[in-house]
Amino acid sequence: MNEFQLIDMMVAELGDVARGVVLGPGDDGAVTQVPEGCELVSSIDALLADVHFPSAAAPWLVGYRAIMVSVSDLAAMGAEPGFVLVALNLPQALETWAREFAKGIAEAAKKAAIKIVGGNVSAGPLCITVSVHGYVPTSQALTRSGAQPGDAVFVTGSLGAAAAAVCEGGLVDFRSAEELSGPARRYFMPEARLQAGLALRGIASGAIDISDGLLQDLSHICVASGVGAQLATVDVPVADGANLDQALNGGDDYELCFTVPAQLVDHLPALGVAATQIGLVVTKSGIELDGEPVSGAGYRHFQG
Repeated sequence: MNEFQLIDMMVAELGDVARGVVLGPGDDGAVTQVPEGCELVSSIDALLADVHFPSAAAPWLVGYRAIMVSVSDLAAMGAEPGFVLVALNLPQALETWAREFAKGIAEAAKKAAIKIVGGNVSAGPLCITVSVHGYVPTSQALTRSGAQPGDAVFVTGSLGAAAAAVCEGGLVDFRSAEELSGPARRYFMPEARLQAGLALRGIASGAIDISDGLLQDLSHICVASGVGAQLATVDVPVADGANLDQALNGGDDYELCFTVPAQLVDHLPALGVAATQIGLVVTKSGIELDGEPVSGAGYRHFQG
């Protein structure tokens, strides 16, 4: 099977998630429309085998994870999902692997209500590149740079389960979604917090998704905003099966970390945003945990 046959097969597997735009897969480029009064939010991620997912993992799970971790960036920006492009490098033209991978990305796209409008298949080391695009009303995108001293720091969900799954190993033992354990499910099938991101427009002063560890990602908000943060260990929502270090530094949670002005905190329940307050934004730079300075030891592509 050559690359064009692989592409045709994968597009067929995508079904409805490859339709519903002006022009979808099959041409030199996709054609989409930006809704009136909106701005386009775009992000791109490269997921490399044995760095961002186990190369021997089930392709359905790999495909699902690839879409959801990328869509999480739209959630962090308060963007409504629009469309996605996927480029796949495969060492060999493996029809069964590609078919199951396509089914996984289709299922995640349906879950996220996002359209897959195109992509590419080429020979090379196993790598998946996902470019996501969404829409946000003009000047309403959530950013990392608006946090102010006195704002409350929140996180959605619980943290550390995906890191616990990686530490436990065995991620290649699961062949379907039905077989996944709790921590492994959180790794392969994270839930992009899209509804929370939409609800936080006009409420959150700063936001980021937790991909590289809470402390490291919160530090990005602090640096961009020119502030610091004080956290309390007792308030950090540690997932079942995880420990505190995994919750603080493990990464792969894809929950949202965000800041909210004190006068708006009481609005969160009415907006349907389920989140836990873990600390406060302060003037002094850096992050303190229980009164002691800490630095994020989360994931970094290049050490040093």
